[in-house]
Amino acid sequence: MVFSSLFFLCNFLPVCLGLYYLIKDRTYRNWLLIIASLLFYAWGEPVWITLLLISTAFSYMGALLIEKHRGKIKGKIALTASVATNLLILGFFKYSGFLISNINSIFQTNFQLINIGLPIGISFYTFKLISYVADVYRGESEAQKSPFKLLLYVSLFHQLMAGPITRYKEISEAIDNRVETFKDFNTGVSRFIIGLGKKVILAGTSGKAVEIFMGGDYTRLPFLGAWFGILMFALQLYFDFSGYSDMAIGLGRMFGFKYDENFNYPYISKSASEFWRRWHISLGSFFKDYVYIPLGGNRRHQIRNLFIVWTLTGLWHGANWNFVIWGLYYFVLLVLEKAFLLKLLEKIPGIFSRVYLWLAVLVGWVFFYHNDIGQAFQFLGIMFGPEAKSISSPELSIHFWNNAVVMIISLIGCTPLITGIINKLTGERDRGKVVIFIEKYARPAFNIAVLILSVIFLIGQSYSPFMYFKF
Repeated sequence: MVFSSLFFLCNFLPVCLGLYYLIKDRTYRNWLLIIASLLFYAWGEPVWITLLLISTAFSYMGALLIEKHRGKIKGKIALTASVATNLLILGFFKYSGFLISNINSIFQTNFQLINIGLPIGISFYTFKLISYVADVYRGESEAQKSPFKLLLYVSLFHQLMAGPITRYKEISEAIDNRVETFKDFNTGVSRFIIGLGKKVILAGTSGKAVEIFMGGDYTRLPFLGAWFGILMFALQLYFDFSGYSDMAIGLGRMFGFKYDENFNYPYISKSASEFWRRWHISLGSFFKDYVYIPLGGNRRHQIRNLFIVWTLTGLWHGANWNFVIWGLYYFVLLVLEKAFLLKLLEKIPGIFSRVYLWLAVLVGWVFFYHNDIGQAFQFLGIMFGPEAKSISSPELSIHFWNNAVVMIISLIGCTPLITGIINKLTGERDRGKVVIFIEKYARPAFNIAVLILSVIFLIGQSYSPFMYFKF
């Protein structure tokens, strides 16, 4: 089941919310969320619930042992076993096929592996469980004594499929003592609708343009067509994933949970370093706290540490060499920025820094999109001229003008421009009136319009999962 489906919007969510607020006891509300979350997860492939329960059970027992023997050899063994179990499960389901195919390619063997599929959301809930046992080992969290409360943390349908990667210590208090308010509920509904609009309207429309200009036969792709295609892919990916994060954060608010932001206008960045402080914040924070700093961070072997982190970042996104190349591409960029590029970018006008960032990100998305490395370099050859057979085409002009409005809205939506304009146009004396007008009239009207338009887009639409579900 996905958030951007009519069944979820018209059936699952209303029923879940209705039952939740009819029940007054916190314990029963938690049980309702567990049952609803498992049903939500099982909607497509019920068998993967078993895997989720196994991972949670191992982490639950491991955390209890870690807390009991913290600082001792038994505690370290329990930590190692818990982390290793989660990583082995993730590795088997996500990377075993990649490993076997590379062994066959290198050694000319013919090993076969049954295609068992990839459990949706496994990368996300695995990292949540690893962060949980690691925080218990560090003494930053107490081990949860109730296996059902730990299961609630892991399985909450708000952020089970594609994050954000929440830490147990961030929501442990809310599991027992959260307070639901009308203000939070209202904020959650608004945030959810904005995310829905991002996914269905902006990402969906951008994705249709991507299908036309990317992934097919590039022998007739014009120079401007390549740039248009990768730009639309950048917008599709951002609004698809940030839309999911908005919907997850909004759903959490409706049920009394407050999740941290996962995106902060990454496309307004002036460097790759800044971009990764703004894009998929929870993933970057995970690798920083549980890989980069334990390896030594900036103190020792910084280049090695960055190499490991960005290799893992690439592999986390997918079991394919294009994701490894994509991760190492950012490793090189970050090393260059730390060496001299950041100092240079700080000395030149900001517009040039932003152009650099956009060029860097778009080139990176080429590798991210193409599983075929040769096709990725062919596409880059068209983007930068050598393999382009023409500058433009009549088909490009048609699609450009058909998507012009959505593209402009999307580009504006990538920035805090609207908020900035409102703040500049309203002085301190009038700001209160403007805020009241926005909250009472403008925002509800806007939300209703976005909701209606999103439903219209969804009617008759085929199944459209979020792009990050496969990671």
